Amino acid sequence: MNRQGGSYVLLIELCEEGDIVVGALGAIAFPEGFYAYVGSAMGGLKSRIDYHLREKKHPHWHIDYLLNKAQVIQVIFAQTDRRLECALAQILTKEIDAIPGFGSSDCKCKSHLYFEPREIRLKAKVVEAFAELGLGYQLRIFP
Repeated sequence: MNRQGGSYVLLIELCEEGDIVVGALGAIAFPEGFYAYVGSAMGGLKSRIDYHLREKKHPHWHIDYLLNKAQVIQVIFAQTDRRLECALAQILTKEIDAIPGFGSSDCKCKSHLYFEPREIRLKAKVVEAFAELGLGYQLRIFP
């Protein structure tokens, strides 16, 4: 996966509900449960995923604010030379509740972050989105 680009979805667990200040978006009320964050890294998928998995980081992207309070439990990703994060996000928007404006300040998507109280349903919808785009995917699971 070295310098190969691609798209990814972080499956995230937030164990305690609460308000989180997310940069210019301000305070957002996050319920306890599971989130899917859609992203892409055309310059290096492995390094971007590794960045998201780091414990301590100064918030740069919207997702960094959430990850300071929550943990990544799985990463679903596909190596591709096409930027498909918006296509994945648009599919998920039809199926899963979106957090408006999150992670999508540089595109026309409603959001790049989705909430579902049930982990199994969230993961199933993410896998379906990859399949709908004809993407073979890989999965990394974290304890």
